[in-house]
Amino acid sequence: MKTTTWLPFLPALALAVNAPAPAQLKTHNVVLIVSDGLRWQEIFTGADPTLLNEEHGGIWASEASLKQRFWDDDPTVRRRMLLPFLWDVVAKQGQIFGNQAKGSIARVTNGLAFSYPGYNEMLTGHPDARINTNEYGPNPNVNVYEWLNQAPDLHGRVAAFASWHAFKDIFNEPRSQIVLQAGSTRLPGSRSGPREALLDQLYEQTSELEPGDVWDAFLQIPLIDYVKAARPRVLFVGYGETDWWAHIGHYDLVLESAHHMDAYVRELWDTMQALPEYRGQTTFIITCDHGRGGGLEEWKEHGVSQHGSENIWVAVIGPDTPPLGERSGPPAVVQAQIAATVAALLGRDFRTAVPAAAPPLPVLRAP
Repeated sequence: MKTTTWLPFLPALALAVNAPAPAQLKTHNVVLIVSDGLRWQEIFTGADPTLLNEEHGGIWASEASLKQRFWDDDPTVRRRMLLPFLWDVVAKQGQIFGNQAKGSIARVTNGLAFSYPGYNEMLTGHPDARINTNEYGPNPNVNVYEWLNQAPDLHGRVAAFASWHAFKDIFNEPRSQIVLQAGSTRLPGSRSGPREALLDQLYEQTSELEPGDVWDAFLQIPLIDYVKAARPRVLFVGYGETDWWAHIGHYDLVLESAHHMDAYVRELWDTMQALPEYRGQTTFIITCDHGRGGGLEEWKEHGVSQHGSENIWVAVIGPDTPPLGERSGPPAVVQAQIAATVAALLGRDFRTAVPAAAPPLPVLRAP
């Protein structure tokens, strides 16, 4: 299927995206945030004691200093030590799915459990068997961000910031026309002042962990600046270091990057809540693109060969999501439900345009 196959249907898509809202919602803005490859185990139980060592966790920090920062015998305490914003704010004021130990099931449905198939599933609402490599190229499927960008009230106010360069293909940048900063390529346009000059210098002169990618800290600065200046209505944020450090085999830096990610999400939430356009009108969806294997070795990898890589987690906080906290037992949720959820929070039905998309997550308050 060529990337232009669905272009004749753009008028129909535009009509669908402008359909009247079925119920009055308080959410006016939606932010989808992904921490690449961050396991449900760390989310719900914090640091893994079997990996807080050099032999199995490949740690560079001293075991004593690592335990001082991230260890407690009580898993509910140590998960909060690792992710304080997630547990002090998001889980208390919203909902979080995926604690397998409590029977809360959240999974991918693409059968591959690695990045591009996962991002396609969450953004388009359905898996695609053709997308079976991270180097697939431009995504042939319409995603919820480009679909929402067709609406007159949202056009030009749909944006994505991600540390991984492959998002240029995942969002099909030439076709979708959303505002996109992916990897080390910064947004086009004039930039002036010492802050921008320093950031440009850091982008140019800092060694890349992988070619074309950028560190999460360098992503955060232009992201916050863009939110303050442009006030987007629909935003995607993709942090990558939690996956990078796991592949390299340094568990201490997995914990460090997860802790930083939590702080970045807090900063974004606080920044938006301080602005009248966002205060009390914004929903965050926070998740991962895939899980990972377990044990002393397979935590470094993910995919069909690493059992458990299909297991993910999803957290939601916003004015239309009841504060049910940590979910236990049914209903099971799947990654494919995220796309329709982004649209539903804005009063739109993505499935009118993409019938193959899964229904929204069960996180909206009943009308």
